[in-house]
Amino acid sequence: MNGAEAFIQTLKLCGVEVCFANPGTSEMQLVAAIDQTDGMRAILGLFEGVVTGAADGYGRMADKPAVTLLHLGPGLGNGLANLHNARRAGSPVINMVGDHATYHLHYNAPLTSDAAGVARPMSDWVRVSQSERDLAQAGAEAFAVAQSYPGKIATVIVPADHAWTEGSAAVAPPALAAAPQVPAEAIAQAAAALKDIDGPKCLFLGGRALREDALVQAGRIAAATGARLICETFAARHQRGAGRVAVEKLPYFGEMAEAYLADFKAIVFVGTERPVSFFAYPGKPSFLSPAGAALVRLASLREDALAALSGLADALDAPAEPALVQAPTRFPAEPGRLNSANLGAILAELLPDNAIVSDESATSGGAAFAMCAGAARTDWLQLTGGAIGQGLPVAVGAAVACPDRKVIALQADGSGMYTNQALWTMAREKLDVTTILLNNGSYAILNIELMRVGVQNPGPKALSMLDLKHPEINWAEISTGMGVPAVRVSTAEEFREALADALAAKGPHLIEALL
Repeated sequence: MNGAEAFIQTLKLCGVEVCFANPGTSEMQLVAAIDQTDGMRAILGLFEGVVTGAADGYGRMADKPAVTLLHLGPGLGNGLANLHNARRAGSPVINMVGDHATYHLHYNAPLTSDAAGVARPMSDWVRVSQSERDLAQAGAEAFAVAQSYPGKIATVIVPADHAWTEGSAAVAPPALAAAPQVPAEAIAQAAAALKDIDGPKCLFLGGRALREDALVQAGRIAAATGARLICETFAARHQRGAGRVAVEKLPYFGEMAEAYLADFKAIVFVGTERPVSFFAYPGKPSFLSPAGAALVRLASLREDALAALSGLADALDAPAEPALVQAPTRFPAEPGRLNSANLGAILAELLPDNAIVSDESATSGGAAFAMCAGAARTDWLQLTGGAIGQGLPVAVGAAVACPDRKVIALQADGSGMYTNQALWTMAREKLDVTTILLNNGSYAILNIELMRVGVQNPGPKALSMLDLKHPEINWAEISTGMGVPAVRVSTAEEFREALADALAAKGPHLIEALL
């Protein structure tokens, strides 16, 4: 085998089945190797941010990595924002980034860059291949790193001459490390805080602690202690809906989150860390938890959340049945002009059981998230790292990972423009994704933030930087041009009909909701 063939075959032996790709000249040997490897699906993205975001969505749902194929340092650079989100989510992703042949680098060709340097800020592990034989070994190591609990970003830089040189061979899959376990002292400390401290207390949950099995254990702890269950504002994968253990969501705005937590005397963190304000504001604190509360880290993102919660439940002699099981709910949808409230009510009513929601709805989607708490069971995927342009690509990856489940992309208009090329991939791959495009014609969150930082009476120049209506963006036409059937709706009645039609059909559809 040449180095590229050995590398791809190694990934296949490890169980990697999907490559999200945007290749260039330096990656042609890798393209050929993928072509020759049975069982390795190749999916083209027209922008690297689609490729990396799709790998994130796939990793969140499959709990194993896809591999990306990116063109040199600049191509990797185009995909970094969604690698940032993936890293924050704890998603398993392997990047293979082509580079110039080793002997060509010193000629400083136009695309020459420090590819490894570009990779490091958004990767947990970076490896530059040393030879055609080393390339396969790098692939095996990358898989082991990516599968480290709950998932990591592993990047391999592939010099072109290592890819095309003959004399390599595939490497056997590596042994994978078990998920790190929390020490017994952490469980004892958390149990003491929940039992012995008077006043309100809560579990603050994130990461794998928001999976259904872990939530059952959290519900048992709530039954034993009266603790409330609160989750981080943006979750990687939150399994929610009627019949599952319900969790409150920490508000986004710092002062609201601070007030939300103000009365707690004990907070136990599981799968996440102490909450901080998303941004700094004049005269406002960065830490959001109350100064006098007992703060106990039971498990970090990188420690086994299910085992930690199970151990804590047992230490508390918690009942077998959890508290806080979500009852079914239904909300009336006011007729007439479409707004976030009646849109959310209709979505909650029509939401299919076991659907996946990729939520980048920003200011317009809060009602939908709240109203779907007691709807059908869903996996809810959110903007973990705050770098917008994630929603549509994550929907692509989730649909590839779970082809038998309906995927709904709840997408704001401004952030959707960052990676609208994902619609083309949905059409090309015939992915079962219904996109609800929330079009309010602005970066609405930034209008709010302008006031929150103390800007008084902003002028037309400032407001023009937050407005998307001049000219108006017609998402239905963009979607149709990408190959995804689309319809524009402006009333609750039109939205209900369009959503019912889209959910009843297979394949990609887009509903442009004019709010």
